[in-house]
Amino acid sequence: MFGITATVTFLAIAISAVRGETHTITFDNRCGFGTPTLIGQSGQVLFTGAAVTINGPLIGAIAYLQTGSCGFNGEGCTLLETTLRNPISPGAGSGTDISLIPPHSFSVATGFSYVNGCDGAGADCTTPNCSTAFHSPEDLQSVLQCEANDVDLVITFCG
Repeated sequence: MFGITATVTFLAIAISAVRGETHTITFDNRCGFGTPTLIGQSGQVLFTGAAVTINGPLIGAIAYLQTGSCGFNGEGCTLLETTLRNPISPGAGSGTDISLIPPHSFSVATGFSYVNGCDGAGADCTTPNCSTAFHSPEDLQSVLQCEANDVDLVITFCG
């Protein structure tokens, strides 16, 4: 009996290790216009739509609502920056922020919240002067960290 239990336990651990990390990003566009856009660190469009699951870490991605007046990298619009990864050491997990550092500027109310870990943690920027966004590179308090494994992110426009 011990042999079967040990084998089943070993297989369960092995399967979970193979699974690796995943992160789902969901867009909630309440504006009635525009296209939610997610761009990866290497400049490729990862997704334009409601939700996408990334297998592995997502490092240095940006998201914005393409209203027709945003540049490819969100220039002229409210920008959300995110890294979603399982912590590799204490303090080295996920981090997300909203940026209004030029050439970015307020275009639509933008917010985010972590789900499936760090639930309830997030930020909203509903005006051009919101205190939750980067307005200069020194606004380091604007980055919201999450140290949970496989955390997901909901990005809301006009919420």
